[in-house]
Amino acid sequence: MLVERCFVANKPWSRMRGLLGRSTLPSGEGLLLKPAGSVHTFFMRFPIDVVFLDRELTVVGVAPEVRAWRTAGRRGAKSALELPAGEAARRGIEPGVRLELVSPAPAPPSEQPPEREDDQQRQEQHVASGDEVHERGDRQPD
Repeated sequence: MLVERCFVANKPWSRMRGLLGRSTLPSGEGLLLKPAGSVHTFFMRFPIDVVFLDRELTVVGVAPEVRAWRTAGRRGAKSALELPAGEAARRGIEPGVRLELVSPAPAPPSEQPPEREDDQQRQEQHVASGDEVHERGDRQPD
């Protein structure tokens, strides 16, 4: 499992906000920006790794440890996965690796958070490399 908690920012406001306002991004968390061929770290408080993905979620590039007030992008990228700095190298993420979004098992009704109706709502997903998904048997039907 690459990221146990991945928030999907697929609406204009959630993509624009990104990780702004956060003081850290814990290990095991990430933010998937869709669509996004480039990112900026203006006003960010911490460095991040950015994994650029094509339409099939295959890695087309990695920008490691992008510090505040920088931009990063890759030709051919259709989305970007923001991870804690150093996480991509620790997990062996490199161009050519294919990732998949895997929905988590639903929480019991008593543990589910109330739904938000605003544009900032983000879908929580797990992100795994293709090999990890096959090993665990969590592959989602196409």
